[in-house]
Amino acid sequence: MTVLTQFARQFPLLLAATLALAPGLMLLAACGDDDDAPPEPTPAPTEAATEAATEAPTEAPTEASTPAPTTAPTEAATPEPTTAPTEAPPAPGYPRDVVDLFGRTVTIPDLPGSIVAISPTAAELVYAVGGTIVGRTQTVNYPPEALEATDVGSAYQPNFEAILGLEPDLVVADSTIHIQPAVRDALEQLGVPVIFAGAASVDEVITGLTLLGDVLDNPEAAADAVAAIEAARDGAREALAGEDISAVILIGDRDRNVYAAKASSFGGSVLEALGIANPADVQPDSGPFPGFTLVSPEAMLQFDPTFIFTVTPAPPPAPRLSGMLGLLPGFSGLQAMQNGRVFEIEVELLVQAPGPRVVEAFAAIIAAVEGGE
Repeated sequence: MTVLTQFARQFPLLLAATLALAPGLMLLAACGDDDDAPPEPTPAPTEAATEAATEAPTEAPTEASTPAPTTAPTEAATPEPTTAPTEAPPAPGYPRDVVDLFGRTVTIPDLPGSIVAISPTAAELVYAVGGTIVGRTQTVNYPPEALEATDVGSAYQPNFEAILGLEPDLVVADSTIHIQPAVRDALEQLGVPVIFAGAASVDEVITGLTLLGDVLDNPEAAADAVAAIEAARDGAREALAGEDISAVILIGDRDRNVYAAKASSFGGSVLEALGIANPADVQPDSGPFPGFTLVSPEAMLQFDPTFIFTVTPAPPPAPRLSGMLGLLPGFSGLQAMQNGRVFEIEVELLVQAPGPRVVEAFAAIIAAVEGGE
């Protein structure tokens, strides 16, 4: 067989293969031209080319070799139109504006469901109005279920990254602890609604409860908590009616200095709410405890209160201040010491976690007065 005869017999097959590749070649040529230039028309395949293309095994076309569709897609091939998911509307009454204890107007966009409380007082205010927390500071220990929340550092040095990691929709800070600009500014820049609620006085407990009741859309629970505090206060005042008593609340430091609470402190406001005279209230603030004044033995002898209530910051087994006063110069001559009217009150109630449990502080003072008469 001559070469010419062999070529003549194979020519139809070569022509068919060439035409089968023609669409891909034309697409590559079109891609190399100007975007505005129309593509050259693709010639219709011959019968031989169609037969060759039918018999050749097919592979999944690659993106580069797939010709652009020349006809509109059929209805079956048209995907169903998709719509972007819409966010759930806020709860009724939201967004709402509230005014916190710093006088700041804060917008609460929706009913908070993920709350971080960064002080014991803040946590107790939240739970008192029916809320729960997902983050807390280290000294939060009441109510017991609050311990299930994630630790986000100390109240004085909260871990802002840990707070944001919990993805809260509300942070409740403390208006007595977080008043310093460094912490306050950092909190306000978290990009999360932050309200400041604390308790420097009995009245601020009531204000804080009312505020949280509004924020969490539970004014009924807030009203019940406020009513319980007012009932306990009024009952205590009635029990003390006609009593001529005076009292001081003392706290000590590691250097054995003693400080007395003034009315500007939470403990002092408790005495004031009950109508108990506080001879230390006229003294200027001094020392590390806001609202307290450093007292000397001479000043205590001048005050000579009928009752002394002590607070010990350190947990047991550290000795209680109530048992140490007799060792301090001058204190043994006080009438409260001589008459056995020195009583220890839990530090949480008056210093570490002033708040809704003020009813327990009222009860402790009344029990001491009635038992010490």
